[in-house]
Amino acid sequence: MTTAYADMTTDQVWAERRRLAALRDPAMMGRYLQPQHYYARAHTKLIADQLTRLGPGGLNRLMIFTPPQVGKSVLVSEQMPFWWLAKHPRDRVLIGSYASSLAVRKSKAVRTKVEEHGAAFGLHLDPHDRGAADWSLTTGGGVKASGVNAALTGFPGNIAVVDDPHKNRKDTESKVMRDNVWSWWSSTVITRLSPGAPVVLVQTRWHEDDLAGRLLRKEGNVKDGGRWTVINLPAIATDANDPLGREPGQPLSHPLIADDDTEALAAHWRDKRGSVDARDWGALYQGDPKPREGALLKQEQVEHQRHFGIEVGRLRRAVSVDPSGGGKDTAGIVAGFLGSDQKVYITHDWTRVMPSTEWARQVCLLAYETGAQVIYVEKSYGGDLSIIPVAGAWDQLQNEGRIPRSALKPWIEPKTARSGKYVRAEPIAQAWLEDRVRTYAYMPELEDEWETYVPGASESPGRIDASVYLVYGLLQLPGSEQHIGSAAGVSLQQASGTQAPGGLGSISLGRGR
Repeated sequence: MTTAYADMTTDQVWAERRRLAALRDPAMMGRYLQPQHYYARAHTKLIADQLTRLGPGGLNRLMIFTPPQVGKSVLVSEQMPFWWLAKHPRDRVLIGSYASSLAVRKSKAVRTKVEEHGAAFGLHLDPHDRGAADWSLTTGGGVKASGVNAALTGFPGNIAVVDDPHKNRKDTESKVMRDNVWSWWSSTVITRLSPGAPVVLVQTRWHEDDLAGRLLRKEGNVKDGGRWTVINLPAIATDANDPLGREPGQPLSHPLIADDDTEALAAHWRDKRGSVDARDWGALYQGDPKPREGALLKQEQVEHQRHFGIEVGRLRRAVSVDPSGGGKDTAGIVAGFLGSDQKVYITHDWTRVMPSTEWARQVCLLAYETGAQVIYVEKSYGGDLSIIPVAGAWDQLQNEGRIPRSALKPWIEPKTARSGKYVRAEPIAQAWLEDRVRTYAYMPELEDEWETYVPGASESPGRIDASVYLVYGLLQLPGSEQHIGSAAGVSLQQASGTQAPGGLGSISLGRGR
């Protein structure tokens, strides 16, 4: 036992160790304050670690985006200010939110923690300055709560926490309201901070021009040489460089679900995904808001074309792929069929970030699962070599037993993107409006891309391209140039060294459905 603990009882030693552990980060402080109720999860541990980097020589501007109701506000707006004051008892903490009442509630929560646990860290309320919205410590530090439009006159802040500056989608859709939040930020929050004071902005994304979006546009992301460090934790991972180290498709942790219960986590987020529209899923849950103005299709138009599970004959089944370039971007993979009513039904969306060795396997697995008779591959990827990855993947999957050897290979038709995305996508959008294209299952990400893609946008959504090739092929629309002169295309049997007899009528019909 060290000299510091020499005169302590065993209970006192353990209490001191718990106190010192609480100073490591805000999540540990949460465990100290509520040992029976607070449990740190993977995402809150990550956020807490980032918060410890705030200050001189560390982070100066930090943005944190998460889905709603995953504990970010409790951690950042209640536990972190108490933790910060325990380490910096002379600092003044600003807590801001869209409404003064919400900011005051957070201020009161921190004050309650000081009243109940502050003595262990040398924190005591100033008896002459202990209001709900503005209170001080005997050491000189304290907290000031401010809603949008509230004044901060005379308050010198050493750190600012802005939690949900926008109330809801309705408010955020209004440019007047967005400008109002920006004015509060620019003329009130920033002007009251002392030199070098760190700022934390934690919010659910609502709009591409919300406070976070405007700040990133004006001041930039650290990764791109800008000012802000951004931690985006989507409900379902989409990036190979996910902050939590998740693979694309893996779920986010949740305060009420154990980290190792991946089935429960996945089920929770699937339920959320099925309960909100595509736009809200992308913005609120994935941290990826997109513009709606000028898009190819409107949300109500896409939703009108949902025809889930209706009885219709399937004349031809297909899988379409817009391949990823070296695994650095998204491989668009969709499946569908031409119905006996001469309408295309999109049934599956397996799009995600993956290398060529993986997207080719996923295409073959989806083709086998759906009984596809043809696979459309975007020719621009690898030119004439676009057939080879798919052909090789089919053979490999049969060797592994994932696809039975009795299953015949589908046809392949490489498609050439001869014009810009908008030019080739516009006829498909028109076909959607004319009730020639329908969705056969709920695919929010696919819907979202059609509802948000704006002509002239620099990015190239994989789901749009894949579904464009699918509809062009199944409906045999003009402009669907094929890899060779024959209208039949090239079979995977030919690509793998075996000649398929005859034309399209003699190719495999797959498993059939």
